[in-house]
Amino acid sequence: MQSVRIFLQNGRGACISYSSRMFSSSSRADQKSYKLVVVGGGTGGCSTAARFCHRLGKGKVAVIEPSEKHYYQPLWTLVGGGLKTFEETVRPTSQVLPKDCDWIKAKVVNFDPDNNKVTTSDGQEIKYEFMVVTMGMQLNFNLIPGALEALKNDPQVVSNYAPWTVQKTFKAIKNTKSGNAIFTFPNTPIKCAGAPQKIMYLAEEQFRKNGVRDKVTVLYNTALGVIFGVKKYAASLLKVVEKRNIKVNYRRNLIEVKSDKKEAVFEDLDSGKKETFTYSMLHLTPPMSAPDELRQCKKLVNEAGFLEVNNETLQSTRYPNIFSIGDCNSAPTSKTAAAVASQGGVVFKNLTALMNGRPMQKKYDGYTSCPLITRKGRCILAEFDYNGNPLETFPIDQGKERWTMYHLKADVLPVMYWNGMLPGRWNGPGFYRKALRLGLSDGRTKQA
Repeated sequence: MQSVRIFLQNGRGACISYSSRMFSSSSRADQKSYKLVVVGGGTGGCSTAARFCHRLGKGKVAVIEPSEKHYYQPLWTLVGGGLKTFEETVRPTSQVLPKDCDWIKAKVVNFDPDNNKVTTSDGQEIKYEFMVVTMGMQLNFNLIPGALEALKNDPQVVSNYAPWTVQKTFKAIKNTKSGNAIFTFPNTPIKCAGAPQKIMYLAEEQFRKNGVRDKVTVLYNTALGVIFGVKKYAASLLKVVEKRNIKVNYRRNLIEVKSDKKEAVFEDLDSGKKETFTYSMLHLTPPMSAPDELRQCKKLVNEAGFLEVNNETLQSTRYPNIFSIGDCNSAPTSKTAAAVASQGGVVFKNLTALMNGRPMQKKYDGYTSCPLITRKGRCILAEFDYNGNPLETFPIDQGKERWTMYHLKADVLPVMYWNGMLPGRWNGPGFYRKALRLGLSDGRTKQA
């Protein structure tokens, strides 16, 4: 407890950690206190809770998570493309949280890092010595006028990013016979930055199978100035869109949907002018942000609203007993499940060292991965670091479309997720990357 007293004397707060399944999923109770509180029961939360429950024992870790269902979201591209079922992506939260954690079935609505506590939506005050915040990202469909109404009422307006609309996507693809099929990328950070174009490639392939490709114009309207942020993989993707006659409109941000007129309004981010496109199908990617409850705690977040962490240790830059994993933190890497896996291993090592009064030595290099599905049976496996340098696991050119990488994405990674990552047994492919190269290289190559 000495280290905690030092934090308090310095005016610092503590770390939140996960409580998992004792299962005392209490709704209201007296103030509770835990060694570790984990805020969020998604990918990072489950794996963090599993690691620390094994180390700290029963009743020492609490996970605060309101949802009864846990989703494997990376598979939603294949659900939208008609290649997997939605049921394959969901399990009860009670089955994925570790048995020795306390699951507090509520939402954190207030952070008080100076007093080492959080308040939940059902009025509980939960105190902690250490906290790990892994809340994911918030989907802000409401920031696009007309988007929510269109998603609810127009069967041809879809999004693979939400469980309540991903199941519409394949139906919309099959019902598209002519006109513009538009796929969007917003002017904000998003999770899985490759997903907006992956579903486009699967849709384009389906249009060919349906015999309507010559009547359908496929448009990728992206707020970015490039098709992908890593040059090696961008070059491969540009060849794909050129070969398949997909039109890419850069620096175009969706600002309104007029579903009664089948119109999507975009802003040209360079000129400021508005452009209106008619659509026969619209797959929209919503603007995203860290959750509002986190953003409002100015003591924890940066100007963009993400929990500010040291990029290498993933420790809060302001409160030493707080760490963060995944989409809600400020680490400047693509927000993917692969990043969560690597970050989780770093946080476990560093937080364990902190708890034991030892120096934190584990460093996160920004590793992340994006399996870019280009059609059924083909995938480009993009892996890279903070600097956008390819950091590839396999001793082959991963910039090429390969059936092996598709099989990895569609069949191997889901098994690894449920049986390896959530139980805290998978920290990313770093060890295997070196092993496949006989320890002679870490797989890193510099961009030209």
